[in-house]
Amino acid sequence: MQTIMAARPPRPTFDALYARIQALPEGVTGQVLEPGVLSTMSRPGLPHAHAESLIDDELRSRDVRRAGKGWWILREMEVRFPGDLLAVPDLAGWRVERVAKLPNENPLTVIPDWCCEILSPSTARADRLLKLPLYARAGVQWTWLVDPDARLVEVYESVGERPVRAMGATDETCVALPPFEDEVNVAGWWLAEET
Repeated sequence: MQTIMAARPPRPTFDALYARIQALPEGVTGQVLEPGVLSTMSRPGLPHAHAESLIDDELRSRDVRRAGKGWWILREMEVRFPGDLLAVPDLAGWRVERVAKLPNENPLTVIPDWCCEILSPSTARADRLLKLPLYARAGVQWTWLVDPDARLVEVYESVGERPVRAMGATDETCVALPPFEDEVNVAGWWLAEET
């Protein structure tokens, strides 16, 4: 008796997946973090949004679009990575010395120099297990994983296409987090603890 195996359907192309992303309802973000697989997430909760906003404010002095120096810093910009992958970092930065002008394209195809992911209960697993290694493989030199619930920032450097934890910070009021040289107030990024 012969066993007949059903043919596996072909993996969707990036263009087909991106068309599905563009058709998602407002407030839903689509990403392709594994070849041929569309993943979606809804808008973040308050601890995530609070931290993202304050980190963005903290980095304002570095963003050339806001009279800062040295960086283009964008929130939730689609970035296309090698291997037909697409990620939407919570924050991403490109050094002006490497990218004199960001191209007018969406998704961006210029790999960031720095990415920041703010962990939520629904995204932490993908941020750690899919996005962090993806960024390292693609050449993103620095990645921050920010956990508002644990009040923790982890800084990873890409070494040999692998993420290596370089440092962590919790409630420090003044600490320099690579790749930025100026000190930041990490303690100010968290919601007040309930008493």
